[in-house]
Amino acid sequence: MIIKKAELETVCGITSTFPENTDPEIVFAGKSNVGKSSLINSLMNRKSLARTSSQPGKTQTINYYKVNDDLYFVDLPGYGYANANLATKEKWGKMIEKYLHTSKQIRCIFLLIDIRHEPGKNDKQMYDWIVYNGYQPVIIATKLDKLKRSQVAKCVKTVREGLGLPKNSVLIPFSSQTKQGREEVYEFIENLLAEEESV
Repeated sequence: MIIKKAELETVCGITSTFPENTDPEIVFAGKSNVGKSSLINSLMNRKSLARTSSQPGKTQTINYYKVNDDLYFVDLPGYGYANANLATKEKWGKMIEKYLHTSKQIRCIFLLIDIRHEPGKNDKQMYDWIVYNGYQPVIIATKLDKLKRSQVAKCVKTVREGLGLPKNSVLIPFSSQTKQGREEVYEFIENLLAEEESV
């Protein structure tokens, strides 16, 4: 997959009407500070198109990035942001739920989990919620570069068991620093879209 063009096309807040896109949407969900913006920038070959911040909870909108004029990367607000008040969290939750229920173009949801830690309560809730809404999320285990190679297998197992993943579910270890795992993500998206075209 070669990214020739990428741009932020639409930003939707809590009161916004979602665009009725006709191109496939690849969705990215994850806890605040899990490295979601860094992952999206890495995939789009951009340094700062998706805003990164040392301050968790920066993404409070649903951001649509048009890629190669034929698909979208959709960045959902980070969850589990401790400093957001309950009312704000509920609004974010309703916004995400509304998006999952109304978009007709969602092809895949990537759920990002920090590979270094056992999935937390928020991670498990998000995983279960995505499944409840009818999708089987693909797990991207971020921050791979923070581990020694000898630790990877054990940490992958911890993430799988912590989320209760089915045996056939896809988990891709990823590092936005070294770009390890990027080709696997590209390949997954390509295969997904190719299958759709062949139907």
